[in-house]
Amino acid sequence: MALALAREVLVQPRFTVSYSLGFRVAATVLRNIFINHNRELIGKNVGTYQISDVYYRLYQNPYLQKISTSTHPERICWEGSSHAVLLRKLETALKDHQLDEVWESFNDFKNLYGFPKGSLFGKLINELSYSSDPHWLQKACDLVLLVLKEELGLLQSDTLIKLSLSLARSQLPIPASMILRVMLEKETLPPMNVLWLVVLHMVKTEIGTYIASNFLVQICDCFQHLNVNKNDRAKLIKPDTMIFNLVLDACVRFELSFKGQQIIELMSQTGVVADAHSITIIAQIHEMNGQRDELKKFKDHIDRVSAPFVFHYRQFYDSLLSLHFKFNDIDSAADLVLYIYRDRESFPIQNVRKELQKPHFVPLGSENLKTGLKIQIVPEMLQKDSILKVEGKQELVAFRNGKLTLSNKALAKLINGYKRVGKISDISKFLLSIQKKSHSLEVSRLCSDVIDACIKLHWLETAHDILDDMESAGSPMGCTTYLSLLAAYDKEKMFREAKALLKQMRKAGMVLNFSDEMVVSICRSEAVDKNAMLASSTVISKSDLAEFLVREMREENAVPPTVYEFNSSIYFFFKAKMLADALKTYRRMLEMKIQPTVQTFSNLVCGYSSLGMHRDITIIWGDIKRNMESGNLVVSRDLCEFLLLSFLRGGYFERVMEVIGYMKEHGMFTDKWMYKSEFLKLHMNLYRRLKASKARTDAQSKRLEYVQAFRKWVGID
Repeated sequence: MALALAREVLVQPRFTVSYSLGFRVAATVLRNIFINHNRELIGKNVGTYQISDVYYRLYQNPYLQKISTSTHPERICWEGSSHAVLLRKLETALKDHQLDEVWESFNDFKNLYGFPKGSLFGKLINELSYSSDPHWLQKACDLVLLVLKEELGLLQSDTLIKLSLSLARSQLPIPASMILRVMLEKETLPPMNVLWLVVLHMVKTEIGTYIASNFLVQICDCFQHLNVNKNDRAKLIKPDTMIFNLVLDACVRFELSFKGQQIIELMSQTGVVADAHSITIIAQIHEMNGQRDELKKFKDHIDRVSAPFVFHYRQFYDSLLSLHFKFNDIDSAADLVLYIYRDRESFPIQNVRKELQKPHFVPLGSENLKTGLKIQIVPEMLQKDSILKVEGKQELVAFRNGKLTLSNKALAKLINGYKRVGKISDISKFLLSIQKKSHSLEVSRLCSDVIDACIKLHWLETAHDILDDMESAGSPMGCTTYLSLLAAYDKEKMFREAKALLKQMRKAGMVLNFSDEMVVSICRSEAVDKNAMLASSTVISKSDLAEFLVREMREENAVPPTVYEFNSSIYFFFKAKMLADALKTYRRMLEMKIQPTVQTFSNLVCGYSSLGMHRDITIIWGDIKRNMESGNLVVSRDLCEFLLLSFLRGGYFERVMEVIGYMKEHGMFTDKWMYKSEFLKLHMNLYRRLKASKARTDAQSKRLEYVQAFRKWVGID
């Protein structure tokens, strides 16, 4: 078939438009035919034709005779003509930005001569990188990885940087990370401002966040390695505050609390300074992990920030208040709220302003360890030209009119907490204290709003107690509040309580000119209807506050406070390298039949791993599996990945494949590139040439099976 086509090409004059061009086109066509389709036929008979017969007919063609009078076909320059034609075709397609033609021309050239030399291949990758089509971007990535694998030296760093950014913009985080990781293996990275943009686009998705966080871990490992060896490249590799902030913020958005904790520790190990955004994000991660003691270490520094920075730390106080509630520490929650309502203008700002702009060290874990980790913070530092906008959630603490205020959800938690333990008088003390701390109109209406919410929920005795306490403290409520309670007593037919309240009102000089019947009539009339009561409330709506109180009573804490206390103790003991105390705390937790959580096991696994005790992690893995089988535990992807890496480092490949199987079964993303890198770093030659038939023991044979399964899974030849 191919020779017949060649024969047609030679015989038909339409293939030779001009002498020089006709010769080149004919030569190119013939060469493609012979090389691509009929290499195996060269020198063989095909029917009555041989290759030499084709050359003879080439010579007999009258059009081609005008080009060359030589009777020796080997004198024709196939190589030079086809090489030049295909190169020109590729260059023209690149200049015209016709990607289909570019790809076709490139393949034609590559099939004959391999990859283009010089800068042309880089231009090809750049042209594909400028496309917004994932199809072309993926092809560019595949080509780059192939060229880098063959070490042809055809690519410049700028080309790789452009491609990684284009891939990230098109939401292709996996190939983008491949390009970045290839660069990191060569101990180079894009400029930090470009890397910001790449990471910014990657962390828009959950999978992108997994990869970006793992890549940041690899950057830190590379930096520490270079820094220890005093390599000048360490400064170029060191990640900055913005990179950490982008990844940490994404960990919060996608609830990767365990990964976030790892990144915080890496921030400390690499000596990167945490700014105002960093501290806010770190607060949210500590909140997710239930690490109240860790967050409290930041409070003294945050409490002293000047007024312009108060807005940035709303989320910090929100997270700390949330942890107080999770630990069921109502007194600490109330103290924090009172601190929030203090008058900041009276604080000596000028004396500490310069101090707050200097780095301060906050310990991670035990404060008494000389070798413990400490993170540098500058509470009044913000990155210039920041591309990160930290929003956070406004659940408990809000920012209004330039001041921090309490949300009705937080107020409901406080009231419900005090009422649950029977400390009604403490509610009154709390409200009075707020009034003394702040003299704003919002705070002055707070007490009446709380009493009205209690009335709405039929907590009439509680409402009356608060009224009495406020009156005794010299801050009596307005007549409207008394009338609201009186109307509620009348509705519930609590006439004795109503009579006592009326007497109290007359003593206070509120209804001196009315009889008891007239006062009750007023309560029943439209003079004190619900609309008027709602209109008298400014910030905290009575109906909203009542609804939040109802919700708080119905909702039970998903995790009992004792679990948070145990988890905090285990975390502290491991950080202090007090292994025996950590295990004792865990066993006591089991003896008391308190269900361990994902955070419990995360602390145990992280603690053992930090001490290099990978074998003990296999025991914890047994406990985790039993809890999963009983339906008491759902393991997060964060914990699964850390288990996988721990088993990989310890060489427990059966456990590695168990975790991989669990992740596959539950549709969890697996970062094969990272696991492959870790394996090659630690176990490159493990059982590389050993065959199953040569295994000495059954244990070795079984281990070999799991090692081979892992190598196959990550794509190691």
